[in-house]
Amino acid sequence: MHEFSGGWFWRMHRGELPPPPVSLLLKQRIVRIDLERGELDADFEADASFANPAGHVQGGMLAAMLDALTASVVDATLQAGERVASLSLNVSFLKAAQVGPIQGRAHLVRKGRTVAHAGAELVQGDIAVASATAVCMVVPQAGR
Repeated sequence: MHEFSGGWFWRMHRGELPPPPVSLLLKQRIVRIDLERGELDADFEADASFANPAGHVQGGMLAAMLDALTASVVDATLQAGERVASLSLNVSFLKAAQVGPIQGRAHLVRKGRTVAHAGAELVQGDIAVASATAVCMVVPQAGR
C-alpha cells in the first residue's frame, strides 16, 4: 500500500466508499492507475441520453468526462482529509463522439502544495475526440 491509501479516492477505489453520483451518470470505471508516472485510465459509456440533436455525444458530457479524469488523477495523489476542486478546464473538441464506449487517459503535469495541473484525452477506438487541460486546487475537507 502506498502513502496515499487513506485518501478519499483510494477508499472509493477499494469499495469502502460509494462513487460520486457523477461517476455513476458517466459510467466511469477506472481501469489503470500509475502514480509513479502520474497517469490514470478510465472507461466511460455514453448512452443515448448524452446525445445532442445531431445524434453525437453532447460536448458538455465530454467536458464532464474530461473533468472527472483530471480531478481523478489529482485525487489519487491526495492525503486523507484533502479534496480536489477544479479551478479551470480548457476543452478542445477534436471529432464528433458517438454514443457508446469512450476511453480516457489523464496525466498529472505538476502538483504543488495547493494547486495541481493535469491533462486528459478521450478516444473512441484509435480516434481522439476531445482533450483538456485543467488547473485544480487542493482543499482540506470541511471540518479539518
